[in-house]
Amino acid sequence: MLPIILLLLTAISAIADDSVTCSGIVPMPKRLDNISITDFGGVGDGKTMNTKAFTKAIYRIQHLRRRGGTLLYIPSGVFLTDSFNLTSHMTLFLANGAVIKATQCTYSRKLGHLRMEIAFLLKNHRVFLACQDETKIYSAKVLQMTAWLKMRFRYDRGNGCGVTEGGSEKEEGENGTIDGQGDVWWNLWRRKTLLYTRPHLIEFMRSKNIIISNVIFKNSPFWTIHPVYSSNVVIRYVTILAPADSPNTDGVDPDSSSNVCVEDSHISNGDDMIAIKSGWDEYGVAYGRPSSDITIRRITGSSPFAGIAIGSEMSGGVENVLAEHINLSNMGVGIHIKTNVGRGGYIRNITISNIYVEKAKKGIRIAGDVGDHPDDKFDHNAIPAVQDITMKSIWGKNIQQPGLVKGIKNAPFTNICLSDINLNGPYKPRTKPWECSNVKGSSLKVSPRPCAELISSHAGSCF
Repeated sequence: MLPIILLLLTAISAIADDSVTCSGIVPMPKRLDNISITDFGGVGDGKTMNTKAFTKAIYRIQHLRRRGGTLLYIPSGVFLTDSFNLTSHMTLFLANGAVIKATQCTYSRKLGHLRMEIAFLLKNHRVFLACQDETKIYSAKVLQMTAWLKMRFRYDRGNGCGVTEGGSEKEEGENGTIDGQGDVWWNLWRRKTLLYTRPHLIEFMRSKNIIISNVIFKNSPFWTIHPVYSSNVVIRYVTILAPADSPNTDGVDPDSSSNVCVEDSHISNGDDMIAIKSGWDEYGVAYGRPSSDITIRRITGSSPFAGIAIGSEMSGGVENVLAEHINLSNMGVGIHIKTNVGRGGYIRNITISNIYVEKAKKGIRIAGDVGDHPDDKFDHNAIPAVQDITMKSIWGKNIQQPGLVKGIKNAPFTNICLSDINLNGPYKPRTKPWECSNVKGSSLKVSPRPCAELISSHAGSCF
């Protein structure tokens, strides 16, 4: 009877976990006014430019200001567009099979190549601390953002424009799609002909009360979803896709943001699936806004880089992070906490649990020598502090190296707590299962046996 009882308890535990969510931090009001992009001349044939249609529709929403806000409906079809801005009190709803797609115009007045940016810039407004503006984006079930929203597809113009035909392309399931067509950017990067950094697919700046759900994001030129200087952000039921060899196509990168919830999503891309950041070297130190109170839960995916990452740009500080129930396969690194001399800031109070990793070069990596610098003005004495890191209930197979934990000379990483971890091989030949230096911590029930620096004679504050 014991195995049956254990299975029953496991099933009950799984059901209970599915009911745990942080998505309730942002309300989801219903729009009373509804319009369609086709009412303003929108054509979803994959060839027609729809910039004017979006501009007209959003102008109407902005100036009429209907009570309760307005829903802008995007029906099934491929809607090519150049730049347009959203406004307050609106919902952009992507129906089943709807695709908002960036054109691949490669003209530029000055640069001779495409610059494309898709950004959502939100700012919350309150009247007498009681009335809150809301903007939402919906797809199939619900994709919403509350607050002031600006969506921008931007191109620098110059010589000629070639539009890629894609009118017949449809996404299966109930989710609409935002497609950045980033391959033109990836090729410029590979050829080393970029004059500027590549844009993100989605960016929230100085925003609060945001929800995105039930949308497919694909082929970002650079990082895919980037909330920066923001708070109360919920990202749920999204799919993020990019080829495994696409450079720097991070999935979700909370950056100097607080109260962020990422749940129930799938990410398959070319860089870190989720990476928490907070500014880069002296610029991040000067701005001084940390990333804090971030929950990552029930995520699946694969990447040649990390599944869950913190850093390496973390100069404003990162604290109070919970990542749990993560399922990873075909990874470069399962969990990666990374920083470098010159970053300053801190990484602390991090809990990572209930992780499954199948086929990875490294299971766990915590390192103080990762990442370059924006310029030569960084402070060589700005040493990041890494402490109070808890990792537990982690299981992996086909892991080439279970762990690497290397702090910074004269500034060791402290209180690194590992428990109930099994990272099975076959291991890479002539490689130690664990490599450690400049670190202090404790371990309990870890296999293979970790290095001496992580085997404390006393548990300290770990257990």
